[in-house]
Amino acid sequence: MAPWAIAIHGGAGVDPNLPEHRQEEAKRVLARCLQVGVDLLRAGAQALDVVEAVVRELETDPFFNSGRGSALTRAGTVEMEASIMDGRGRRCGAVSGVSTVKNPVSLARRVMDNSPHSYLAFDGAEEFARAQGLETVDNSYFITDDNVGMLKLAKEAGSILFDYRIPLAGTDTCSALAGAADSNGGGVHKAGMVMNGLPISVYAPETVGCAVVDASGACAAATSTGGLMNKMAGRIGDSPLIGSGTYACGACAVSCTGEGEAIIRCTLARDVAAVMEYKGLPLQQAVDYCVKERLDQGFAGLIAVSGTGEVAYGFNCTGMFRGCATEDGFMEVGIWE
Repeated sequence: MAPWAIAIHGGAGVDPNLPEHRQEEAKRVLARCLQVGVDLLRAGAQALDVVEAVVRELETDPFFNSGRGSALTRAGTVEMEASIMDGRGRRCGAVSGVSTVKNPVSLARRVMDNSPHSYLAFDGAEEFARAQGLETVDNSYFITDDNVGMLKLAKEAGSILFDYRIPLAGTDTCSALAGAADSNGGGVHKAGMVMNGLPISVYAPETVGCAVVDASGACAAATSTGGLMNKMAGRIGDSPLIGSGTYACGACAVSCTGEGEAIIRCTLARDVAAVMEYKGLPLQQAVDYCVKERLDQGFAGLIAVSGTGEVAYGFNCTGMFRGCATEDGFMEVGIWE
């Protein structure tokens, strides 16, 4: 028997001026979803079942960018993506371009368990979901009033990457977007730090994910997202890409969040496992090394657990919505350093 552990995230890159009540709302959602995983682990559930259940909870709550509440494409529709990986035998499943499946992470699980493939996308993924009897809804179910307004602001700013849950009445949002628009011609935003050309204060992908090691020492991870606000139709990020946004093996399980293109370039999730395997580093040192040395100029964060019950996280941007718990009773949720 090994000690179980769980880590979850709701995205990296947090507005430092995020209102206090929004911070508390985020923490409540994280704590509730974390408790779902803890209860399952205490009942002896397997890691794979736990990561699916927790991410389903995160997808159902509109606060974060996955499932209901997903970011919108330029056309005002939702295209979601998700992946799941079982460290036992490194089995995996992933989906992209999903527009009617209520819980994309469960479709990814079905791809892994019930198909000969590892990855399905767009019409093929939708058709497979119907054949599997998964719950589907109209695309409008995923669209929130906040995101409709934010898409409008993103278009006005000439930005393809804006996605942040600040009430639309707030002047900070509008002024930040105006700054982003002003910098499109090559200028530097007064805050200095940018991510894919946008001020970090208005860029927050808010992907969700979960990494778990169960009492048998088995690791699993899952990640789900709606992608980027005002993205081009058909854009695929890191979340469904095994080795980039999600990875699990005997050594660890990892879920990433942040600047998807940077995470893809450095295969961030797999690199954590590789550093553990090939350099012999413990989990937290492996996470720190990859966040510091592998992202080049990109910004991202990740959560991870080891096969021996360790929990770790790291990020190189302003904050990451996260939570973790271990078998010895430790539990926390946080946003900042």
